[in-house]
Amino acid sequence: MPKPPLTLYLAAPRGFCAGVDRAIKIVEMAIEKWGAPVYVRHEIVHNKYVVDDLRDKGAVFVEELDDCPGDRPVIFSAHGVPKAVPAEAARREMVYVDATCPLVSKVHIEAERHSQAGLQIIMIGHAGHPETIGTMGQLPEGEVLLVETPADVAKVGVRDPEQLAFVTQTTLSVDDTIEIVAALKARFPAIQGPHKEDICYATTNRQEAVKAIGSKADAILVVGAPNSSNSRRLVEVARRAGCPYSQLVQRAENIDWRALDGVRSVGVTAGASAPELLVEEVIDALKQRYDVTVEEVETAQENVEFKVPRVLRQAG
Repeated sequence: MPKPPLTLYLAAPRGFCAGVDRAIKIVEMAIEKWGAPVYVRHEIVHNKYVVDDLRDKGAVFVEELDDCPGDRPVIFSAHGVPKAVPAEAARREMVYVDATCPLVSKVHIEAERHSQAGLQIIMIGHAGHPETIGTMGQLPEGEVLLVETPADVAKVGVRDPEQLAFVTQTTLSVDDTIEIVAALKARFPAIQGPHKEDICYATTNRQEAVKAIGSKADAILVVGAPNSSNSRRLVEVARRAGCPYSQLVQRAENIDWRALDGVRSVGVTAGASAPELLVEEVIDALKQRYDVTVEEVETAQENVEFKVPRVLRQAG
């Protein structure tokens, strides 16, 4: 039986962003410098394949600082941590390396600057996400209020509507965030926002690439982890862009082939914490079942690179 034809629209950019790339390098370089084990507080990035690979190299993943022995280095994940965490590590005289994405650190600095100016902060983000917990934890309790939807904006109780600023999680849906910002500005006309959106370049670029293939593809596969905020947003963006079916898959083995029955075109992209190797695995799986024609759809080029902390670049 001949294989049915399939056009594969490959989104670009996709996959690793500069912050994820840097965080993984930090763990690898720490193991190289100090030997195994090196402890990592929370998954360094939200991807099982990446975490398992680093675990094999000598990383031990824990959820709290209390789970780390005092005599081994500890790394804080790319999502950022509350201010109390490095303070406690310093109090315990632990060697620690902060792998927080510089674009998340920028939001932390923004929130602190607004707070020092006497403003209360409203954060647009997802409750319970490590990035949200880290950003809210930069300031004392009550100084940062969380909203997830425009409906939340209507209910949020503030200290002084004239003394407000907002920040956002870096991995949100661009379109959803625009709606929430509009609701904030409508209710609190004096609210101050960032000079440029906090949503990071990589999240924005990956969403734009998905929009470009959303109207062409019968289905879109997003390679990423279920706990990855930016990957889950790509699934939502694909649906909103007009794609009849979009699916989040961790690996090729997770593809629901029955849902792809009869499709003539499939879009493939990957969240910012998913390695290209897993994208290639999905493409290979499609080629086993279909006569595939690959068409790359590029909407932006990325050349961002973040340096690793100086302590890892120093010998010894």
